[in-house]
Amino acid sequence: WARFLIWFVRGLTGMVCRVNKDEFAHIPMTGPMILAANHVNFLDAPTMFTHLQPRPMTGFAKVESWRNFVFGLLFNAWEIIPIRRGEVDLVAFDKAKKALAEGKMLAISPEGTRSGSGVLQKGHQGIVLLALRANSPIQALAYYGHENFWKNFRHLRRSDFIIKAGRVFKLNPGNERLNPEVRQQMLDEIMYQIAALMPEKYRGVYSDMSKATTQY
Repeated sequence: WARFLIWFVRGLTGMVCRVNKDEFAHIPMTGPMILAANHVNFLDAPTMFTHLQPRPMTGFAKVESWRNFVFGLLFNAWEIIPIRRGEVDLVAFDKAKKALAEGKMLAISPEGTRSGSGVLQKGHQGIVLLALRANSPIQALAYYGHENFWKNFRHLRRSDFIIKAGRVFKLNPGNERLNPEVRQQMLDEIMYQIAALMPEKYRGVYSDMSKATTQY
């Protein structure tokens, strides 16, 4: 059932989008990994998830997504982790750590919500704590081009789904205390890694690349 859904959704997204599939070759197929990506719209997760199979992976989705029958069906079949936004969801956090310990890839959008426009929004620090607690490597990803999906769909045009894969790295606090300022700098360094993969018009609050650091 899950394999059929993967085949069906991959075919469907391929009909409505032109996906630059060559970039998937830059994403490791084994070992635990946090994929840190921006979040444009509803196409992000199904496109990435189905094209990365048979790579064992999971990700977060807001609990409200299960109110939609189709999304609930997909997310249950693919063992997606429900997360409660606007609060510290320790249950979701523990499930994510367990998935990484099992060698799975975990997709995270540090923005926490869709931008709609593809322009980067301010990130949140949860990804920093998870990466450090799970001792997991991170790979930055950027998506863009499909922010005009509905406009193109109404005119029976396919949308570009452009993906850019960055380098794999790990956070290293050294001897620093993990105070809010250090966590914020770590988050900013992750977000600038994503921004660096994008054309300038999509970088949003991370458009000033002169502020990008790599200390951690």
